[in-house]
Amino acid sequence: MFRFEASIYELLSWNAPSLNCRNAQIIGKLQSYSMRALSDLAKLGGACVAASTHDLAMSSHLSITTETVDAVLLIRLNDTKALNAISLEMVEELMEAFRLASRTKRAVMLTGCGRAFCSGINLRSIAIDFDGDYDGGVALESHINPLMMLIRDLPIPFVTAVNGLAAGIGSTIALAGDFIVAAEHAYFLQAFRQIGIAPDGGTAYVLTKAIGRVRAMEMMLLGEKISAAKALEWGLINRVTADGDVESVALDIARSLASGPTKALGEIRKSCWHALEAGFAEKLTKEREVQRELGKTADHREAVAAFMEKRPPIFSGS
Repeated sequence: MFRFEASIYELLSWNAPSLNCRNAQIIGKLQSYSMRALSDLAKLGGACVAASTHDLAMSSHLSITTETVDAVLLIRLNDTKALNAISLEMVEELMEAFRLASRTKRAVMLTGCGRAFCSGINLRSIAIDFDGDYDGGVALESHINPLMMLIRDLPIPFVTAVNGLAAGIGSTIALAGDFIVAAEHAYFLQAFRQIGIAPDGGTAYVLTKAIGRVRAMEMMLLGEKISAAKALEWGLINRVTADGDVESVALDIARSLASGPTKALGEIRKSCWHALEAGFAEKLTKEREVQRELGKTADHREAVAAFMEKRPPIFSGS
């Protein structure tokens, strides 16, 4: 049995000092693939963005930071040495943060520290035993899949600010946002084929539903970089901004959503996910049930009163 002694980021940095002989053998096998796009991972780096001047409460997590901005919980992936690669510990911290946001905030936003959003799974956090009864899906069942289900079922809007590279499961998490803002030089990379596995974490589902089978196949089969501009053209994301503006633009959107009718917005996002699988008649029935409940909310009453009084509504989220 052995444990990878490098993250995916380090494995793709040809001169990474932490590689042992077994890792080198693995890299030799990877060389049979087209690695040009993946080698770009090694060129990225940078320190975490400094805390802003917003009224905030920073978390004590090890691999993420959290910051409260008005009614938004801003989460930053914060393992810049590994380009914010997702470890099992990071997944657990993310799930804790998302649950906190669900209970106490009216919107949640996710971005990355440094110059990467997320470089995919962090191999340091996974023990791999090719000589034993190896099961490559264990981490999916225990961590990744529950995280993706938690994201799908969030009761509040979810905004992602893709500040750089988004690879593998990091790309899928970014593209699972309700509103996706990407920096001009950010890109999306489905790198699963380069390590001899199929996309996971709901990747094929998210991509196929968003851009259709043909373009989803292109992303996953070729494993090439998809620029922010192309992602916008394909309808995969909502906005492209200057590199230095991505977090502020996304935060403005998150704050706007957080000031809206929270329960109605939560039902809107649930309705969109539900529509991916439901039939038309089923959707009509579901919408009738939802309107019955939303008609009882304080925000609905406030909106109707504001309309009659010709003034902007002030939503409380209740």
